[in-house]
Amino acid sequence: MAEIVKLDGARQLDFDREMVEQAYDRWAPIYDLVFGGVFSKGRRAAILATNSIGGRVLEVGVGTGISLPQYASHLRIFGTDISEAMLRKAKARVADLRLKNVEGLAVMDAEKLEFPDCSFDVVMAQYVVTAVPNPEAALDEFARVLRPGGELILLSRVSADAGIRRLIEQRLQPVVRQLGWRTEFAWSRYAQWLAGARGMELVERRPVPPLGHFSLIRFRKTEVAAAA
Repeated sequence: MAEIVKLDGARQLDFDREMVEQAYDRWAPIYDLVFGGVFSKGRRAAILATNSIGGRVLEVGVGTGISLPQYASHLRIFGTDISEAMLRKAKARVADLRLKNVEGLAVMDAEKLEFPDCSFDVVMAQYVVTAVPNPEAALDEFARVLRPGGELILLSRVSADAGIRRLIEQRLQPVVRQLGWRTEFAWSRYAQWLAGARGMELVERRPVPPLGHFSLIRFRKTEVAAAA
């Protein structure tokens, strides 16, 4: 079981892998309809950043493959997801659209990626960090499989560190955890992870729709990390 930090510094149980897998299996039939338009602007911004870097791309949490047709054709894409139901839809999309730049799709735990170190030029994770039991472990894995000079590109909900919004987010957490995500993941947790992540630097952080509660976040793996 994972844990999350409360305002008073204590920790409480969060959700586990099985809960997330079951939640996204349930979302699979309606995911595109519910979230396709809502997150389209953020998705477009993240993919534009990815296309500008190029090379080999890992999309963690590829879901139904809604992003796959938007990547530049010269990129090589591998997609992973915890949900088999989601991946079945992604595989159908790849076949229907004949997306030849998609190397493969596989069921995989974001916290235990089955790739060697330094395998990808870009690791893309859209709305994944707040939907895994141990976000910091997932971030560590993303950094591990990233090549020096490559970028980790995240779309993520960023919660408040304090105030009324923080209180509301805490109250909502028991409800939304059944849907497969957490309301509470403030920027301070990203900052704390970055401070302890060897060879990673912040490139960009900017708000994206909807509601201004979501951000495009880009980290770069430095050459120094590879040489150390």
